[in-house]
Amino acid sequence: MALKLTSPAFKNQGKIPPVYTCDGNDLSPALAWSNVPEGTRSLALIADDPDAPDPAAPKMTWVHWVLYNLPPTLDGLAEAAGSAKLPTGTLAGVNDWKRTGYGGPCPPIGRHRYFFKLYALDRILPDLNRPTKAKLEAAMKGHVLAQATLIGTYQRKR
Repeated sequence: MALKLTSPAFKNQGKIPPVYTCDGNDLSPALAWSNVPEGTRSLALIADDPDAPDPAAPKMTWVHWVLYNLPPTLDGLAEAAGSAKLPTGTLAGVNDWKRTGYGGPCPPIGRHRYFFKLYALDRILPDLNRPTKAKLEAAMKGHVLAQATLIGTYQRKR
């Protein structure tokens, strides 16, 4: 069976509730995963928005969350999984606000898609010193056993 990523907060392709956005408490949503492949030594998670700044004319992918070295025995993350609540050994990278941790959806215009991507890796990565998404992806290259994606959407009320 393939690696699977879900959230009790929203369905795949469904609307992300405001509590997980800049319009609410900016909490990270709870995530759950299953079917981690045999041989997985660590997991990585990247959340990003490929529709920035405007879904009608996207120009960049905005990075919301970068985590790596999550234990393979873990089956998810609780809501509001800030740095104090991360499992032992888990390391965080920087998002496009230039800080570690989760930064929720805050689209300037239109309905954006938010991709939560979980990677099963065949190794524990070295400390990459608060890597960007690009630096983490480079370190993961050749070590991804499986990937799962959960997509949520959000549009601000004006």
